[in-house]
Amino acid sequence: MAGIAGIEIAPDAQDRSRRNLARLAGFLYLGYIVLFAFATFIQHKPFVWDDPAAMARNIADSELMIRIGFMSTIVADLLFLSTAWALYVLLKPVGKNLALLFVLLNLAGVVVECVYTLIHFESLLLLGRSDYLQAFKPDQLQALSMYFLRLGGSSDMINTLFYGVWLFPLGYLVFNSGFLPRFLGVLLLLDGLSLMICFIQLCLFPGYEKLTYPLFPVMFIAEFGLAMWLIIKGVKEQKEESFS
Repeated sequence: MAGIAGIEIAPDAQDRSRRNLARLAGFLYLGYIVLFAFATFIQHKPFVWDDPAAMARNIADSELMIRIGFMSTIVADLLFLSTAWALYVLLKPVGKNLALLFVLLNLAGVVVECVYTLIHFESLLLLGRSDYLQAFKPDQLQALSMYFLRLGGSSDMINTLFYGVWLFPLGYLVFNSGFLPRFLGVLLLLDGLSLMICFIQLCLFPGYEKLTYPLFPVMFIAEFGLAMWLIIKGVKEQKEESFS
């Protein structure tokens, strides 16, 4: 295989580089999953959606943990975007355009998630003790804080769309790669379909979250399974070939 500036890259070196890249993608993906789950847990614990006063008290009592949660979310987003980059480099030979598509969809989802994380953080600032906030009454600040939290929740619907759609080109490329098992591609496609169902539920049936609960194991198995496979198994060695 021709390398940079006409230098020939040995097949063994190419396979070793691909395996290392696969394991890097797996560790990044696993880091994202663990950190995002941690951030989600500690951020949502103090939220009481039907009582602004109780919400304000809980946020004030848990301010440090909420700040840790916000920081963890941003770092998790960085890991997720880095995962998409590593998967792009790994799967680009299978289909460059589709690989670029899933990176762009991932990037859009990360941007939306960062925006609504910032909106959630604004709800915490509204309950602070800054002098300029003394122009507002406590109940007004509590209502504004609740508004920002709900606004951030609405942004989550958009995020679900992008994080679902990116799995379709990713799953297709994994399925057709030849160096990753096809069942992982199928699981990723099912994961994308599950997130599309979640998106429809959030938009049209917001009070029926329990309808999507059976889909959560599919999502976890697909994404956690991909991460662990990349870490433990890596990719299969291949003879040199050209992908269309």
